[in-house]
Amino acid sequence: MKALSLLGVVALLLCGNAQACLQQESESNNNESAADGPLCSGTTVQAAIGSRTDQDWFYFDTAASGDISVSLSHGNNADFDWFLYRASGSYIASGQSSANPETGTYVASPAGRHFIKVTRYSGTGNYQLTVNFAGGSGGGTDPEPEPENCNYGPRPAKPGGLSATLLGGSSDVCVSLTSPALLLMGGGADVDAAFANRIAPHIRGGNIVVLRTSGTAAYNDYLQGLTNAASVETLIVNTRTKANSDYVDWAIRSAEFVFIAGGDQSDYLNQWQGTKVQDALMHVYNKGGAVGGTSAGNHVLGEFIYDPDGVPGAISSEAVTDFCHQTVNISSNFLALPLLDGIITDTHFKQRDRMGRSAVFQAKLGSSGRVVAVSEATSLFVTANGNAVVDGSHEVYVLRADSQTHYQQISCGQPVIINNLLRYKLLPGQSYNLLNNSTAVSPTRLSIDGRSGSFYSPTNPY
Repeated sequence: MKALSLLGVVALLLCGNAQACLQQESESNNNESAADGPLCSGTTVQAAIGSRTDQDWFYFDTAASGDISVSLSHGNNADFDWFLYRASGSYIASGQSSANPETGTYVASPAGRHFIKVTRYSGTGNYQLTVNFAGGSGGGTDPEPEPENCNYGPRPAKPGGLSATLLGGSSDVCVSLTSPALLLMGGGADVDAAFANRIAPHIRGGNIVVLRTSGTAAYNDYLQGLTNAASVETLIVNTRTKANSDYVDWAIRSAEFVFIAGGDQSDYLNQWQGTKVQDALMHVYNKGGAVGGTSAGNHVLGEFIYDPDGVPGAISSEAVTDFCHQTVNISSNFLALPLLDGIITDTHFKQRDRMGRSAVFQAKLGSSGRVVAVSEATSLFVTANGNAVVDGSHEVYVLRADSQTHYQQISCGQPVIINNLLRYKLLPGQSYNLLNNSTAVSPTRLSIDGRSGSFYSPTNPY
């Protein structure tokens, strides 16, 4: 999961792994992938439901099998409920009565990661959440280790209407994973070397899932041939109902690599955001697996997402003419991958002259925002230490600001004028660290002036 900010008052009591216990809720924790924590046994958390749509997620780790008891207290003019989950599957216990406090116990739960969701039945306001369980707490921001037997259980029944094409064995093959990785691909021809030389050693013969909302299962043979995976399954998840099915959730969570194919990133967000697909993708990353995508599948990996959603795609020559051009829409709150904090991605980059629109993206994110843009037939493989290496035929570009960058004009209805944006051009074999911005590649300076038909300086920004 994304590194979580523990805002407010933090208890001085340390949990079993020496991480401070959560005592004050920190927003935004509206889904499992952004869960707040760790909770410590017996330590009360102060929190609030602030609106009709607000819901709060928290996480904790039990060190041994045993009972889990939950108590939720709130004001007299509200009715809040809680739901207890393991790391996968539907909730295993809940408190959904009108009682205050709302209490309950799950008997003899296995050790491991658990989640609690707090929702409103009626009213808003403050509440207090206390959980008692065996052992300490807190997995912190480290990835969840892959358990020896995986504990995903049998494959659920496939729901009617779901297109799921499986090549290889139908059982989960559990392998030892160490740390997570990402694969950003730029569209066009896929990069064989990225799958054969980066993904295959990482997943060690595990399971692969390909996600898309339309298309074929053509990736199955291709990926199995390059990675020697135990299985490759393509899932066409084109409705939110399918995205919330136990079958899809199980298939993704039990995989060692999930690859999101090209398509329409807005459709991916519309069908997957806030569903089990979103949480399962984070689970794969957190247990040390690899998550990747090409074209639209690359776009949805960043903290920020270029999301046209029903309007024409942004073209550089148009985007620079108005800082609030209708084609430039940026969304967030899908995945929370620490390696892509503050990053928006772009694809088909040099081939479709997307430098101008990406410079506008960067300006919209602000001085701390970055663009990672991958050209066609090219990939960027990112390991847990932040190191990102280029494979394929063309280049990857990184855009970011520094003290010399000047956003001269970034107002709605006005042409965009940006001076001295840093531009890094990474060739195959070269690398860039996404956590600390270190690289052996020297940057150049890029300026944009949307008042001119020739809006790049230098004239050739590539």
